[in-house]
Amino acid sequence: MSGQSASRFKGRYAEQYDRYLVPMFFAPYAEVLADRVKALGPQSVLETAAGSGVVTQALRQKLPTGVAITATDLNQQMIDLAQTKPGISNVTWQQADATTLPFPDASFDVVGCQFGVMFFPDKSAASREASRVLRRGGHYLFAVWDDWMEMPTAPLGIAAKVVGNILDRDPRSLMNPPYYDEPTIRADLAAANFVNVVIERISLPVKATARDAAVATVHGSLIRPVIEEMAPERLDEATDAVEQALRPNLRAGGIIGTTTAILVAAEPRKT
Repeated sequence: MSGQSASRFKGRYAEQYDRYLVPMFFAPYAEVLADRVKALGPQSVLETAAGSGVVTQALRQKLPTGVAITATDLNQQMIDLAQTKPGISNVTWQQADATTLPFPDASFDVVGCQFGVMFFPDKSAASREASRVLRRGGHYLFAVWDDWMEMPTAPLGIAAKVVGNILDRDPRSLMNPPYYDEPTIRADLAAANFVNVVIERISLPVKATARDAAVATVHGSLIRPVIEEMAPERLDEATDAVEQALRPNLRAGGIIGTTTAILVAAEPRKT
């Protein structure tokens, strides 16, 4: 994806992303991440790349009201959208770059991030910043997507293959940058002074109709700006084609596929 397409996605498509993609793919994992944070018993939490606030909502609902939550994102339009959500009271919002956080050393007990780390241009810098702002005994928790090409029933992976064929593009170019190699993740964290790194894979079902999943993946993801850049007249065609490809996956209970996320937990080295 070109830089121009990515910029357009962050701007024009914030609402589509929030409307379609978040409920179907991100909300279930937000509950998992918030539960993990709650189990740590923090008094202050920093969320980076908070997007439209799905994890922020889960944190605010699950954590005691006295726990201070600071939510940040590089994109002000995402923050503006998140602040309209119900159930996000008592949260401090701030535009910030995760690779150069505007907070003093040792400010937080937990730093969390869901499906944002893979977009950071300098992941090592983001890890160093997380380590810097964590207090002694703190925790860094983040989730990234596993390899979409290894998730045979994941609607986004299927959509990328279908649209990639229509546009004659590599399907991987229509999805988030890869950041699922465990040795790389461990090396980045070690270089940022983290220890006790725990990496686990969690798979959750996707519940949707074939049409809703097609609209979510084509209209609410990075796929849409690429279509509009290369062949805008084929948007409806692509959506219909993805719907047809997804129909055979529909199962009892409305489950249309499964996604897999990698959950990473680490602690800053004691000094």
